[in-house]
Amino acid sequence: MDKLFKLYLDELLEWNKKFNLTAVADPAEIKTRHFEDSLSVLKVIDLSHQSVLDIGPGAGFPGLPLKIVRPHIKLTLLESTRKKCDFLKHLVQKLNLKEVEVVWGRAPEWKSPQKFQVVLARAVAKLPELVEWCLPYVKPGGVFIALKQDRVEEEVNEALKNIKKMGGRLKEIKKVRVGEITRSLVVIDKVRL
Repeated sequence: MDKLFKLYLDELLEWNKKFNLTAVADPAEIKTRHFEDSLSVLKVIDLSHQSVLDIGPGAGFPGLPLKIVRPHIKLTLLESTRKKCDFLKHLVQKLNLKEVEVVWGRAPEWKSPQKFQVVLARAVAKLPELVEWCLPYVKPGGVFIALKQDRVEEEVNEALKNIKKMGGRLKEIKKVRVGEITRSLVVIDKVRL
């Protein structure tokens, strides 16, 4: 597993020289701000064999670090930037990850052939918009988890109407320390279509 993260880090640094995949270029910072931050999702959900959709993963976060530590999840990465999709496809092959699909598209327009048990989004948009984009992809009984900054309460309050409209219910806001930052994991259950 450490070997896979090392390979991920090396590939990210190499590709980042040509394409701007992440503003974070320090290896120690990448480990904390990208890898550990991605794995913070495991504080609110036990991933094992679920179907997972990661919306706007950029260079693969949080989906790919989660796939490395939970290899049995079925992962779909929906990314709107072509060069990032190219990187993700390269990385999936390089890390020899199975049951990972990389889709070039935007959440508001993408027509998914399936619904997912878990949908994730990190640093994509404000929560009211995010809820409208993400909850339609969640199966009833499934969950949407937004990885947000520490102070998220106002954003959550602005999103409550959309959460309800889209068939969701706010379950919890879990605060998690990741290195120097506090991450808010906003967990929304999909209760109806």
